[in-house]
Amino acid sequence: MRVLVTGSQGFVGRHVVGYLSGHGFEPIGTDVTAGADVVGSVVDSSFVDDNLSRLDFEAVVHLAGIADIKKTIEDPYSCYQVNCFGTLNVLELAAKKGVKRLVYASSANVYGAPKKNPVTEDFPMDPRVPYDYSKVVGENLAMSYFKTRGVPVAMTRAWLLFGEFDHPSRALPFFIRKFLKGEQVGLFNSGRDVTAPSHAANFAKLIAKILEKDAAVGQAFNFGGAETLSIRELAERVKRLTNSGSDLQMLPPRSPAEAEPQVSYPSTEKMRRLLGYEYELSLDEGIKRTIGWIEKGG
Repeated sequence: MRVLVTGSQGFVGRHVVGYLSGHGFEPIGTDVTAGADVVGSVVDSSFVDDNLSRLDFEAVVHLAGIADIKKTIEDPYSCYQVNCFGTLNVLELAAKKGVKRLVYASSANVYGAPKKNPVTEDFPMDPRVPYDYSKVVGENLAMSYFKTRGVPVAMTRAWLLFGEFDHPSRALPFFIRKFLKGEQVGLFNSGRDVTAPSHAANFAKLIAKILEKDAAVGQAFNFGGAETLSIRELAERVKRLTNSGSDLQMLPPRSPAEAEPQVSYPSTEKMRRLLGYEYELSLDEGIKRTIGWIEKGG
């Protein structure tokens, strides 16, 4: 199956393209960044209509978007332009091409701060910042094309992903670099937030399952790691796996709004039941792969 992957040069996109390439798919990458098979912006309707529409593909994985929360707060217009109107362009392309599947990468952020855990797919949405709202809009656009245009869409809502190519400011690569250098690691709010981290290869496997299984059509799937742990526990895990002697420093919350720890982790029963999903890598295996990549200069 030939699969168009938007945002192919991003952290997650590179994992998705790599996984699909090794598991019987033929991905075609498009991104605004050099290195993609086709370079251009999904916001540009002429690029989508003239360049992407000429390509031969049977499915689309739509990852392209602005994911930097701080940037979306500072510039919500650009966030909505890319994450919403760009998504609309991709959906229209998929409808015209008559694809067999369109996978839309939404986010666990659509749920906001959940009132209870684990979070199931029928929980109410409670977005807080422009990025969150843009994903809610994207999901609604996708479902409208499913119901009115017959585009066979499926959606993912992922929690904390990590791995090779991740941005150095994000939690896992930040911890790893600090521990490898023997530097002190500060944890805001004493690291009490709770999540379900997973290596991006596990998420890439979910994408492949959705492309393969007709049961995925019209569905949203929560995605998180097999283990649920606090940010402090995660830092301690990384410290152990790097054999580091660094100290953990318990810091106060960054703001009064963050004084109450955010505890959010998903139920993954649906993806297991409908897709027969099993994890590619354990948490420790994923962290070790990421450590190895950073040690080699990543």
